[in-house]
Amino acid sequence: MSSDTAVVELPARERSSAVALVNCALAGGAVALALGVYGRVHQPTHRALVDLGFPSLIAMKSWLTTVATALALFQLLSALRMYGRMRSRPVAKWLPVAHRWSGTAAFVISLPVAYHCLWSLGFATDRGARPIVHGLLGCAFYGAMATKLLSLRAARLPKWAIPVVGATLVTALTGVFLTSSLWFFTTVDFPALPRG
Repeated sequence: MSSDTAVVELPARERSSAVALVNCALAGGAVALALGVYGRVHQPTHRALVDLGFPSLIAMKSWLTTVATALALFQLLSALRMYGRMRSRPVAKWLPVAHRWSGTAAFVISLPVAYHCLWSLGFATDRGARPIVHGLLGCAFYGAMATKLLSLRAARLPKWAIPVVGATLVTALTGVFLTSSLWFFTTVDFPALPRG
């Protein structure tokens, strides 16, 4: 090796945190890719398994996505508050618990939506840009969710990793909302509430 070439070695701790973050991101990417491939190769049934009393499958998916997005936005705001990015009064003792459970609720509420998207509709590439973007964002959301869940359990991640992954997750779900629920409510049917 010539004397002009300098080799920069990362300290062991930085290397291990980078490896942990890359591993979490690779696992999340694999989840996103697997969902996209399944949605593309699966023959859609164009039937709903359950509509939860809504007038249509799309109405059910739109409302559940809206609720999940509202919970994800609460997650974002509560995280900003808990980590001192929004200052006002002291952080309420209930906020960390509400933050954790709102994330769990958003994930659980999104599952019937994703299942019906994949099983009933598939990954549509022949209906214009909106369904393609919607499908990509849906896959990205679950990839970001897997990355975040793994990152929360990983040791020695950089301090910025969880906020970046969380923001990616919220951004992807907001994009899903904009390309599905908002589109449905403004162009097809509103309020499309359950029959009662």
